Amino acid sequence: MRRPFIIGITGGSGSGKSWLAEKLVAHFGPNVASHLEQDRYYRDQSQTPPAAAAQTNFDHPDALELELLRNHLQQLAAGNPIEAPIYDFARFSRRAETQTIRPTPLIVVEGLLVLHEPSLAKLFDLSLFVDAPADIRLLRRIRRDLQERGYPLERILEFWETRAHPMFERYVRPQADHASLIWRSLEDTAFVPRFLADLETRLAPHAQQDKRTG
Repeated sequence: MRRPFIIGITGGSGSGKSWLAEKLVAHFGPNVASHLEQDRYYRDQSQTPPAAAAQTNFDHPDALELELLRNHLQQLAAGNPIEAPIYDFARFSRRAETQTIRPTPLIVVEGLLVLHEPSLAKLFDLSLFVDAPADIRLLRRIRRDLQERGYPLERILEFWETRAHPMFERYVRPQADHASLIWRSLEDTAFVPRFLADLETRLAPHAQQDKRTG
């Protein structure tokens, strides 16, 4: 098996990076593409008092165990499966069970800060920053946190003003300077088809090798 082609997708909360990652996996199928979310790697806080855990700044690099993500990505790149953690945002802790993710020709890694740590960023063959206006990102974050995480609206708005937006300016936005590509998602509506076609070309050697070894 050839070394997987690894893509890193980053951008602000609500920018559409998760949507794009899922679009890639759906296009190529689970036998070709795997999706590894950075959100799995938030630090476990099961031993932290709930009131203190609820104040976690999830938009700060310190909230993430990026070294474990890097280690897992290195294992996938070497052709080995991993046991990826599953994070429970309602309890601010990792679940006891894990999810097996196997190496595939295309591995899509997506999250707020996947290009923040240089030793992690260098593992990507291609990186992409998804750019979207702040008001759109806020609306999407409100919808997600209400529906998927059960957070009250007041908490969502407070965290956006005091944490998410400042952290975006400090840590997330600067990653655009290191990305291979920048997608302005509301302006460039033709980007996704072009991107998919480009990836099909890049993955062609994998398909040819599969035919020879199959």
